[in-house]
Amino acid sequence: MIAPPKIAAFMPPRRTLMGPGPSDVHPQVLAAQARPTVGHLDPLFIGMMDELKQLLQYAFQTRNEMTLAVSAPGSAGMETCFVNLLEPGDTVIVCRNGVFGERMRQNVERCGARAITVDNGWGEPVDPAAVEAALKANPQAKYLAFVHAETSTGALSDAKTLCALAQQYDCLSIVDAVTSLGGVELRVDEWGIDAIYFGSQKCLSCVPGLSPVSFSAKAVERIKARTRPVQSWFLDQSLVMSYWSGGAKRSYHHTAPVNALYALHESLRLLASEGLEQSWQRHADMHVLLKQGLTGLGLKFVVAEPYRLPQLNSVYIPQGVDDAAVRKQLLEQYNLEIGAGLGDLAGKAWRIGLMGYGARRENIALCIKALEDVLS
Repeated sequence: MIAPPKIAAFMPPRRTLMGPGPSDVHPQVLAAQARPTVGHLDPLFIGMMDELKQLLQYAFQTRNEMTLAVSAPGSAGMETCFVNLLEPGDTVIVCRNGVFGERMRQNVERCGARAITVDNGWGEPVDPAAVEAALKANPQAKYLAFVHAETSTGALSDAKTLCALAQQYDCLSIVDAVTSLGGVELRVDEWGIDAIYFGSQKCLSCVPGLSPVSFSAKAVERIKARTRPVQSWFLDQSLVMSYWSGGAKRSYHHTAPVNALYALHESLRLLASEGLEQSWQRHADMHVLLKQGLTGLGLKFVVAEPYRLPQLNSVYIPQGVDDAAVRKQLLEQYNLEIGAGLGDLAGKAWRIGLMGYGARRENIALCIKALEDVLS
């Protein structure tokens, strides 16, 4: 018989999280997660889910009926959108300007569909002219997929223009808003977005592990018209929706992450209390302060200013500086986490997050002072 291991309770230090996510979790959100667990079919919990749906519709700026939180992280939200909409043989225009556009392409191919890629350089936004050229050259395309805020680079693309192009060429749009929602302007109904997903751990300052999604009426019609079952049972929205929209008689689908949904409810309630436009402005204002400090240290941004995300700031690592050593020193001496570069920017850039509750002056002051000390 294996002897029981003698392991002490895990007590993490209090870090300041200024990487690409997770972000600092708001104290009220942490407290919400510690509330008593109830059953996922408890009438009181179902009432909270109804409120959660309203709060998500506000955050997305949509009246879409099929708006809910997938019980898994943002990557599962991405897969939810692709596996429910795509069928083998479909053609999808996929925009790639970083790691997460490439993940979209991989999802397309795993669904048995055909991906036509529109590539832009790392640190650049998606080029609408190149997208329109691809749509013209591929009239059979059914979908346009792109990342609104590319987390691997800090580049912001023009979602409003790209979705207008999708509508013009009779395509449904699939949008990655994992890092954008709450941090920059995003209007699902007004811009005509058909399928969208984001992650709880970014600008909402919620705990990781949930991925809200929303589908337009046109997208729901496309799902209902499928000729074969969705390849993933767990992510099949035709099954999950009866749990989220069944009223008092909701059908059992899976055991919902009750306490994590408490946290999401509280984070969305805080967003609604602040106001979306006020949150967008706060992120923009804090970005200006961070930019002043970083440029004062001689650090150069990866992304040109007009396309720069306020909540995810990529800066080049100065020549001769040891990337891993700096991040290790920040973590050990200042309890400060910043992110490493991904893909083409691995070892070349740092990604500094200003997300949600983390987008505040004291975090910026700590980051600039810590970087100044370590780099000197």
